[in-house]
Amino acid sequence: MLDMPAVIQEVQQVDWGALQEQAADYRPVLDVVKKTWSKESLLDIMRGHIAVPDATINEAIAARIDENSQVKSLKLTSRENGRLDILADTKKIGRVELSGTIDDFVHNADKSYMTYTIKERALKDHGLMSWFFSRISLSMAEKLVGHMELSEDLPTEIHGNHVTVDFHDLLRASDLGQTSFRGYNLLDMLHIENAVPHDGYVEFKTSLDLPDGLKALLLQSFL
Repeated sequence: MLDMPAVIQEVQQVDWGALQEQAADYRPVLDVVKKTWSKESLLDIMRGHIAVPDATINEAIAARIDENSQVKSLKLTSRENGRLDILADTKKIGRVELSGTIDDFVHNADKSYMTYTIKERALKDHGLMSWFFSRISLSMAEKLVGHMELSEDLPTEIHGNHVTVDFHDLLRASDLGQTSFRGYNLLDMLHIENAVPHDGYVEFKTSLDLPDGLKALLLQSFL
């Protein structure tokens, strides 16, 4: 895993003049990169972890709720003990409060999914849970993979109190999933190993499996 100084050192060793000439040839790719990430978030992903505040996730969730939604509001709160609390106001059954853990939050070339285990409460309305976690999983991933439009609930499996949402196909159809750079699909090169709630934010363990010169060129697009 590279720490921040190591990333910056590698970038400083690159022939920037040559890269600037190449950048013009990759402008459509770099436009997608800049639409998906800020320079700071890209550096965080490269160094191996990125913290996403609850406020950022909740803003993304709110943007996926409209007057036709079966949920009036949906809000996450990350806890220092690793719990992720969910508070929703629904049209069907009113207020819903859940507390649980993120057992898996994984993305690579082959799979993209989240598994959440609800503690101390039985799941009764599976349709509502599918609605919740389709939007929660995408809103959590948005800082890492860019915005994705959701037309219907994502494939969701519920076994007891374990909820698993598969968002691989939707990511594959995203701008990042359709973008290749020197033969590397950028979505495939992005790896997410897990997501851990802390007090007020969720930290994702990440990597970007690209050669150092291509990482530098991506960073150069922000200059």
